[in-house]
Amino acid sequence: MDLNKVILVGRVTADPQVRSTPGGQSVTTIGVATNRTWTDKAGQRQEQTEFHNVVLWGRTAEIAGQYLTKGAMVLIEGRLQTRSWTDKNGQQRKTTEVMAERMQLGPRAANAGGGGQGGSYGGGKSFGSGAPASSSVSHSGDADAAPSLDEIPVINLEDDEIKPEDIPF
Repeated sequence: MDLNKVILVGRVTADPQVRSTPGGQSVTTIGVATNRTWTDKAGQRQEQTEFHNVVLWGRTAEIAGQYLTKGAMVLIEGRLQTRSWTDKNGQQRKTTEVMAERMQLGPRAANAGGGGQGGSYGGGKSFGSGAPASSSVSHSGDADAAPSLDEIPVINLEDDEIKPEDIPF
């Protein structure tokens, strides 16, 4: 069995480049930086940054172009693909890119509005917030206000059985 799967959580390195193919399909390219930290044998903290080229297609590309900006956190799921071409000097070139199959927007900056809760595209939960991307909890008053603890449904795990009607989603 073969598997070609990439999962990245990082920050966008520049504003997205949105284009269209001659057939009208949207394509967006972004750079994503990921950091790895570790402690070496001498006890010193080390950090290494990797830069990844990501290609998004269709509706996902449009959403990336609309909502992502330099510095935004993003989760990308996809596959590696290597392509080759001949440059204008006749040199053979190759590049390996992440072909995104799914994207989740990270938490918004505090000054960006939207309550600081991450968004999601491609299904699933937003990361970084611990809450579903679209919550069915109704808020009274300010739309950006976080729900109070008494508004959040609770499932008692001490019971022997979890009933479907107890699940809040």
